[in-house]
Amino acid sequence: MMNIRYLIPLLLSMIYAGYVPTRAQSPWDRITARPATLGLEHGITEFTVAPFKLKLVNASQTVARLTLLADTVFDYTPDERLEARAKDGLYHLGDINFRIRTGASGDWRSFSSAAKRAPVIPLPVRGSTLAAADLAPTLPNDVPLTVKRFWQNDDGHLILRFELTNKTTHDIEIGALGIPLIFNNILEGKHLDEAHADNVFFDPYIGMDAGYLQVNRLHGKGPVLLVLPHENAPFEAYHPLNDDPTPRGIVFEGFHEWMIHSKAYADDEWKGVAQWNEPTSTLLKAGQSKSFALKFATAPSIRQIEDELISQKRPVAVGVPGYVVPKDITAKLFLNYGSRVKSVAAYPAGSLTIKRGKKTKHGWETYEIAGNTWGRSRLTVTYADGLTQTINYKVISPEKETVDKLGHFLTTEQWFDDQRDPFGRAPSIINYDYDVKRKLTQENRAWFVGLSDEAGAGSWLAAMMKQVLRPNKAEVEKLKRFVNETLWGGIQYKDGPLKYAVKKSMFYYEPDSMPKGTYVDSIPFRGWSAWKKKEADDPGRSYNYPHVVAAYWTMYRLGRYHVGYADDIPWKQSLEYAFHTTMAMMKHAPYYTRFGLMEGSVFLLVLNDLKAEGLTEMASEMEAAMRKRADHWKQQAYPFGSEMPWDSTGQEEVYLWSRYFGMDEKAMVTLNAILAYMPTVPHWGYNGSARRYWDFVYGGKLSRIERQLHHYGSGLNAIPVLTHYRDNPDDFYLLRVGHAGAMGALANITEDGFGPAAFHSYPSTLAIDGYAGDYGCGFYGYAINSGTYIVNHPEFGWLAFSGSLSEKGDLVNTKITSAARSRVYLAPIGLWIIADAGKIDEVSYNIKTGEVTLTLAGADEHTPNTLLRLERQGTKDGGDVALAGFEKNGQGQYVVPNGSGARAIRVRSK
Repeated sequence: MMNIRYLIPLLLSMIYAGYVPTRAQSPWDRITARPATLGLEHGITEFTVAPFKLKLVNASQTVARLTLLADTVFDYTPDERLEARAKDGLYHLGDINFRIRTGASGDWRSFSSAAKRAPVIPLPVRGSTLAAADLAPTLPNDVPLTVKRFWQNDDGHLILRFELTNKTTHDIEIGALGIPLIFNNILEGKHLDEAHADNVFFDPYIGMDAGYLQVNRLHGKGPVLLVLPHENAPFEAYHPLNDDPTPRGIVFEGFHEWMIHSKAYADDEWKGVAQWNEPTSTLLKAGQSKSFALKFATAPSIRQIEDELISQKRPVAVGVPGYVVPKDITAKLFLNYGSRVKSVAAYPAGSLTIKRGKKTKHGWETYEIAGNTWGRSRLTVTYADGLTQTINYKVISPEKETVDKLGHFLTTEQWFDDQRDPFGRAPSIINYDYDVKRKLTQENRAWFVGLSDEAGAGSWLAAMMKQVLRPNKAEVEKLKRFVNETLWGGIQYKDGPLKYAVKKSMFYYEPDSMPKGTYVDSIPFRGWSAWKKKEADDPGRSYNYPHVVAAYWTMYRLGRYHVGYADDIPWKQSLEYAFHTTMAMMKHAPYYTRFGLMEGSVFLLVLNDLKAEGLTEMASEMEAAMRKRADHWKQQAYPFGSEMPWDSTGQEEVYLWSRYFGMDEKAMVTLNAILAYMPTVPHWGYNGSARRYWDFVYGGKLSRIERQLHHYGSGLNAIPVLTHYRDNPDDFYLLRVGHAGAMGALANITEDGFGPAAFHSYPSTLAIDGYAGDYGCGFYGYAINSGTYIVNHPEFGWLAFSGSLSEKGDLVNTKITSAARSRVYLAPIGLWIIADAGKIDEVSYNIKTGEVTLTLAGADEHTPNTLLRLERQGTKDGGDVALAGFEKNGQGQYVVPNGSGARAIRVRSK
C-alpha cells in the first residue's frame, strides 16, 4: 500500500491542471466528460515513411499514431488516450503555438491550434507532401497570419513543416513560436512492466541549430526517436505546456514544446531570468511567408545517437570531462560538422578561455576550455554555413574547494544547537532556506524539518559524507555530537523492542500536547503532511535507514583509518551499529525493501567491511538478507518501483546487488533502464542528469511537478554506471554519462557552499531551489563514487576525467583533481586504485613498459599512513598487481607510511 505522503502529487496534479477533486470525478473523468472536438469520427489515414508508420486524424491532421515499421505495436504517442484527449486545449503532435504583435512594439497576442478545435481545410497534395492543411478553422478569425501545415516525405525523411504568411499590410513580429512534442510519458494506471513496454521519456539538447530531442523507451533498448531541426527551427527554448489539462503528478511529468522563438515569453513570464539561449523573434513583412520544419529520425540505440546525428549532417559536440568545469582543469571540446567553424565565443564575455587545438585523425575540431568566472556560461559556435550551436557550461571552484565550502556551510550556517528545542533536534545539521538565509525549523511538511526522510536527513547526510572525502577536525567534532546526542536515541530508537529502528520524523504537529507558542503562527499546519507524533515515530519506512547506516559507516572509517578524529567512538561499535541498523530495517520496515533503496549501496560497503574485519557472523546474516532481496528482484522484469509507480532511485542498489550475486542479466536490464533516463548532451544541466520530476513537492521550496536538473538521482545513478564502465572500459559512453552524473552533485552548490535540492528547469525560473532538502543523497553518490579516470580514446587520444593530464615521451602524467584524490582508474590496463586513507597527488603511466608510479601526498596529523587497495577491473589479460616494497594488512590494504613530503611508489605486476 502506498504511503499516504506520496499521494499528494496526484492531488497537486489536479490543482495544477485547474481541477479540484470531488468524490464523483477524477481529473480524467472531467476530461472525458468534455465534448470531443478532434474529429476522430471522420477517420484516420495511414502513411509510411520508413522507418515510420504515421497515422493522422483526418479532421485535424494531427498524429493519431507514430510507430516503427519494425514494431507497430509500440506507439511513441499516447495512443491509448487518444479518444479521452480528443478535446479542446489538449495538445497533439502536429499542433502549433505562437505569439505575435503588429510592428515591433505593443502587446503580444497568443494563438494555439489546440485551443478550439475545428476541422482544418485540406490542401492539395503533390510531390513529397503526404498531407497538408490550412489551420484557419482552428484559430481565431482575427489571426493576422495564414498558417499551413505540411506532413512530408523529404528524400525518405518524415518532416513536419509549418508555413506562416503575413496576410496584412503591416509588419508582424513573431515573438514566440513553439511546436508541441507530444510523446507517451503518461504512466497513469500502468504496472511497471506495462510502462517499460509502452512509455517513453524524452530529453532535450537546447542547442539552437544543433539541438535535438531524444525519445527513449523506458527499458533503454532498441531504436531512439530523434527530433531534429530541418528548416528555420533552432532549438531555442524548451517550454512546459502546463495549460494542457492532462493531469500532472507522479505518473505524468507533462508535455513540452520545442520553441523556435521565445522573445515574447522573455518579455513577460520569463522576464529577468537568464535563458539558456538568447531569446529571439522574427519579423514577417506584409505578404511575406516563412517556413519552419522539424525532421523525425531514429538512431539504432542510445549509444549511437551521436553517430546518427553525424549521418544526418548535424553538428555534434563531445565535451570532456563534460560541461561542469572546475577552475583547476582544462576541459576539451570536440566538434564534428561538415562546415568549418567560423567563430567560437563565450557569454558572458571572458567567462571561458577558448583555445583551438589540432584536429583529430578523423577531422574532429579540438578546443581547450578553461573556466574563469564561477557560474553559467554559454559557448556559441558559428559555422561557415550559418548554423549556430550553443553549449551551456557551468564553471565551478575546484572540486576540493567546492566540497570544503559545502562542509563549512553545513556545519556553520546549518548547524542547529538550540537546546530549548522541544523536539530534541539539537545538536544537528538541519534543513535550510537559502532565499532568506535561515535555518528551516518548522514546515507544514513535517519530514522537511524532522531530521529523517531524504528531505530532513539530507543536510546531515551531506555533512557526514563530506568527511569521507575530506575530513575536518572541527566538523567531525560537531558530527560526533550529533551522532551521540541526536541520532542515537532521537532519530533512532536506542532501546526496547524497536532498538535500532529509525523514525520518520522528530518534528510533528500536536499543539494540544506541546507548550503554547511551540508552532509558528504564520505556517498553516493542516492536512496529512502535518504529521502527528504517532506517524512521526513510525519506523516502517525503509528509505530512512540507509541515511543512518551511512552515518555509522562514516564514523567507522574515521575511527579505523585515521588518528584523532573519532578515537572516542570505537570503530568496531560504529560498524556494528551500521549492521544492526540494516537488520532493524529488515525487521521493522520490510515492505519497501522489496525495491532498491536510494543509498542502498551503503549496505554493500558495510558488508565488505564486515568481511574485511573478520566479523563473519554478521556478514553472513547480512548477506543472506540481501540475497533474499536480490532473488526477489531477479524474478521481476523491472524491479524499479518505490513508493512511486515508477522511480529512478532504486536502480543503484538493484544493479550493485545483482552484480554482486552474479545476476548479470538483471544488472544489464537495470543499466539499460538507467541510460534511458540519464542522457549525455552538450548541456551541463541535462548531461548525466537522472530523470526526476516530483521531488520539488517532497524536498523543495518551490513545490511543483517539474523536470529537476541534477536532483540526487544524478549522483546515485552514477554509481552503477561508473561501476559498469570499470568492468567495460571500452564503453566510453558510460564514462561520459557516469562522470557527468557524479559531477551533478557539485554543479548546483552555490559559490559560498549551499547545497540545494536541485535546479529548476522551467524557463520561468532556471535557478536552484531555495531549500537544501534532499540534496545530501546525491552528494552521497559523489562521495563514494567519484574518482579520476584516465583513458586513451581511439579518436580523441589521452583524456582525464577529474584530472589534469599531460604527455611527455612515453609518460602520461595525470594530476589528480577530484575532491578526495583517493580513487583512480587507469583504463588501458584496467587498474582501479583506491586510497582508504591518504591522498594521491599524481599518477604516471609509461605506455611502453606499463609501469605505474603513484605520487602520494605527505602525512598530516590524522593520517600517518596511506592505505591503498589495487584491483583489476575490466581487463581480460594481465594478472594481479602489487605495490612494490609493501605488504598488505589484514584488511587487504597496502600500508605506506607517509613522510613529510610527497612520495613516489611503483605498481608492478605479480
